[in-house]
Amino acid sequence: MNAFKRVILLVLDSVGIGALPDAEAYGDLGANTLGHIDEAVGLPLPNLAKLGLAKLHDFKHIPAVEATTGVYGKAMESSKGKDTITGHWELAGVITEKGFPTYWHGFSKELIADFEAKTGRKVLGNKVASGTEILKELGEEHLKTGDLIVYTSADSVLQIAAHEEKVPLAELYKYCEIARELSDVARIIARPFLGTCAEDFHRTANRKDFAVLPPETMLDRLKAGGKEVKAVGKIVDIFCGQGITHYQKTKNNQDGIDKTIEILKADFSGLIFTNLVDFDSEFGHRRDVKGYQNCLVEFDKRLPEILATMQADDLLIITADHGNDPIFKGTDHTREYVPILCWHKNIQSKPLGVRNSFTDFAATIEQALLHTANDKSFLNHIA
Repeated sequence: MNAFKRVILLVLDSVGIGALPDAEAYGDLGANTLGHIDEAVGLPLPNLAKLGLAKLHDFKHIPAVEATTGVYGKAMESSKGKDTITGHWELAGVITEKGFPTYWHGFSKELIADFEAKTGRKVLGNKVASGTEILKELGEEHLKTGDLIVYTSADSVLQIAAHEEKVPLAELYKYCEIARELSDVARIIARPFLGTCAEDFHRTANRKDFAVLPPETMLDRLKAGGKEVKAVGKIVDIFCGQGITHYQKTKNNQDGIDKTIEILKADFSGLIFTNLVDFDSEFGHRRDVKGYQNCLVEFDKRLPEILATMQADDLLIITADHGNDPIFKGTDHTREYVPILCWHKNIQSKPLGVRNSFTDFAATIEQALLHTANDKSFLNHIA
């Protein structure tokens, strides 16, 4: 068995690959993020296909690859829910037995009144909404009044949008901390934006998530075992910094890939945990099929660069945290399988099958880096 010094866990946020058996309970029967994008506009992804993606679904436009170079499979989420927190926590070894609350009709009058009293600002919105559409609807009123735009979705989130020139970032983040104290949602999300009118309002890269504190995860155990845990993208927010030794925020997917490659060039022992969020935030939620396709193609083009930077004792695992089918109804996450694509320089390609829980990722990574025995690990299939 190969000995690994580093593992790269690369999360393609929302890149699901077919509805889970319990999808009907979530209103997601028939969802298939990758499958539906491929049917609609095609998915020219030669590098992902070569790793084994083409073997995971009967794609119409991704050609079958005979000589694959990776170990490939799928995984089921065993936690309740389909949001960012439950998906990432489960990847890190924690099963959420009870889903986080959602607020389909907005937040209670009592919570909003308490929030307004503590922040000294009124609230606009307080409803389920698309993050871009609500800026068109309420952004100009916010600029006039300074009132905060508060909205939610089918996910367990309370989002606060404010113009960066009207509400300084530090102040917006402070308001999010206040909301974190008042609300039981999984995440409070700061959504700063810029622009002069409804036609050109646009969200900036200064988003910040304020998540509930996680229990002990794989990250804590790796850190306690003397390993580095380097987070790229919103990982640090998802885990509230727990178990993370170094982090870098990102502006977009390309920046996330650049920073991952930069970290790969350094000498250390441990985990690189990267989230590439654009698939979800820019294209899945906006139901932008062509944009989602282009985003996948851009990642596929950068994949050889990642592989070329890896050392002989590096292990790459590519997966997702949930689905967000841009052709499916609604504008929110979908309850789906996630792909598993594994690669290292001495790998022997083979099918991995279907894993029953995302916690198998944590078991595999801990066995690779801490040499802990765990029957949920699939390390023996890839090493």
